[in-house]
Amino acid sequence: MKNSTARLILVFGLPGTGKSTLAAALAQRLGIAHLNTDIVRDLLGKRGQYGEGDKQQIYDELLRLATLELAAGKHVIVDGTFYRKALRSPFLQLAKNKGAVVKWIEVCASEEVVKERVSKKRKYSEADYAVYLKIASEFEPLEANCLSLHSDREDLEKMLGKCLEYIKQ
Repeated sequence: MKNSTARLILVFGLPGTGKSTLAAALAQRLGIAHLNTDIVRDLLGKRGQYGEGDKQQIYDELLRLATLELAAGKHVIVDGTFYRKALRSPFLQLAKNKGAVVKWIEVCASEEVVKERVSKKRKYSEADYAVYLKIASEFEPLEANCLSLHSDREDLEKMLGKCLEYIKQ
């Protein structure tokens, strides 16, 4: 991705919406780092551990890794639910401190589609339908402009095209 100002691209949404699929494809298309909560959880040996302290540790590590990318002047994609303002704030502060542009991308899907997706085993995510419902009930709306995509209505290529246009702005 050619641009002198580093970009912090935050892909968020409920479990099973397709955010990780989109984030990984976007990172590959742009040739930039993709940081993901489920992969970091796995690397930290935190599978099956979802207490508030565990979640905070995952997001702290994502923040640390994103800081390294931005400090090197690189663009980075961070992918997670970001379901609470408290999880989002440190990333906004990081972007401000590093002079990076923040781009929020929300990935949504119907509850029926999510239910089907989370019923299948996935490589990293352990979230099932009960987790989806819990996070949905606790989700704090984003108070910033974002690109909102619906993975159950658009194919991956169309979503990638929209992301590329949005990121350039």
